[in-house]
Amino acid sequence: MKRSYFVGSRVVKTGVAVFLTAWICDMLKAPAVFAVITAIVTIEPTVSDSIRKGFIRFPASVIGAAYSVFFIYLFGNSPITYALAATLTIVTCFRLKLHAGLLVATLTAVAMIEVIHSNYFISFFIRLGTTTIGLVVSTMVNMFVLPPDYTENISENMMAIRKRLGKMIKNVFYSVTADDPLVYSLHLQPTNKVYKKIQQTETLIRFQKDEAKYHPLTDNEKKFFQSVEKQLICLRFIHYHIDNIINTTLHDNMWEEKEKEVIRQVTDELIDSLHNQTVMDQEYVSKLREMYWRENGIASRKPDADTANFPPELIITYELISICQLTERLLKQSS
Repeated sequence: MKRSYFVGSRVVKTGVAVFLTAWICDMLKAPAVFAVITAIVTIEPTVSDSIRKGFIRFPASVIGAAYSVFFIYLFGNSPITYALAATLTIVTCFRLKLHAGLLVATLTAVAMIEVIHSNYFISFFIRLGTTTIGLVVSTMVNMFVLPPDYTENISENMMAIRKRLGKMIKNVFYSVTADDPLVYSLHLQPTNKVYKKIQQTETLIRFQKDEAKYHPLTDNEKKFFQSVEKQLICLRFIHYHIDNIINTTLHDNMWEEKEKEVIRQVTDELIDSLHNQTVMDQEYVSKLREMYWRENGIASRKPDADTANFPPELIITYELISICQLTERLLKQSS
């Protein structure tokens, strides 16, 4: 059973960043609230993201603080000050495309209103200083405390994708050979879940590549990620071919019973290969190819214009052969 952790690395890093930020502000006799807010919202999945977004968040914070001081000077601590400071901060950040700094800037703008009563110019620079402390500390913590490592998550995702695809293959092909018209509606939702899992894994790989700029990968780790990227391409294509079958219109009595048995045998081989990374029995795959060429020959001799489209049995056997080839390639890339 997969273990569940209540406290993740990002939670730990947030706690450390908040403590260090508050401690530094306390030593400097500066208010810690703005620095702490900044530290909380600027812990990113990778060090690269922390640095890149830090360069956006600082000018955004300047904008928020400037609007806050300006409207406090005009209207004092009043509802109109909150409304104008927040609204104009958001609008300005959007116009300047400082999207990553929008949250920090808006929080800075509204939080400053409550604590500034005089010395507006000095208060403005104090708030910028404490915000800078939060940005720098959160980035340093992200770099040196529990550096992001998504290797285990990626491996778990790859196994989960294999198993889900195996389950989909079984459901789809066993339903097809049973002439089950409900196959389309029953299996569309799991297809979407697998697609999201593939996208999530690609995102984790991108995070790890970004992290490699500051924590270089070993040769084995580089080989691992190169292999995973190639495997993901195969898994994405397998998913694509399953989708094609789901969206194929079936008709009754497409195959004889012995042909259905070949499809089920190949399906079982695929499931075993995806789950356990075993080599497929080529005898069943050869029988499937023979079925395809027989069906292809029959289809090519049909003269009726209504049969211009490929018949469903030809499409399904072609897609299944394609899945077999991709699974064999997947096995080579994972070895």
